[in-house]
Amino acid sequence: MKKLIIVLTLSLLTVFSFAQETKPVSKIPSVSLKTIDGKNFNTSEIANDGKPIIISFWALWCKPCQKELDAFNEHYAEWQKETGVKIYAVSIDDSRSTAKVLPLVNGKSWEFEVLLDANSDFKRAMNVNMIPHTFLLDGEGNIVSQHTSYFEGSELQLYKEVKKLAGVK
Repeated sequence: MKKLIIVLTLSLLTVFSFAQETKPVSKIPSVSLKTIDGKNFNTSEIANDGKPIIISFWALWCKPCQKELDAFNEHYAEWQKETGVKIYAVSIDDSRSTAKVLPLVNGKSWEFEVLLDANSDFKRAMNVNMIPHTFLLDGEGNIVSQHTSYFEGSELQLYKEVKKLAGVK
């Protein structure tokens, strides 16, 4: 019994010391993408002058993704005015479908930045397995939270986090 307690104690100490050592700051990786107008864009350029950033992965075939981005767009002007947040919507549609992204974005009048990840390089680098997958970054570009899926009203919970990061009550 005494041996078991010692082994368990040592195991717990190892787990806790490992957990403390592995707290790296999560930053987004540097990946080459395209803008919807065909210009080169590197994800290292994602910045917002010290203000929060939302990055949302989506696709043309994903209805929940479009609902989430529609909800973001509905509030975007107000959110920007209040917190300065910037939104990047990253389409993971392949090269055969990317020509349909611009007409959809224009048709929906989305006001945020839309990027094309036709080879899924950024998607893989960010470990995105299910969409919609949305990341919240602080003003220094650190990933502070992320979520998958969308349900009506979840954008308001995300905005509460944005306001905290921006120091807005």
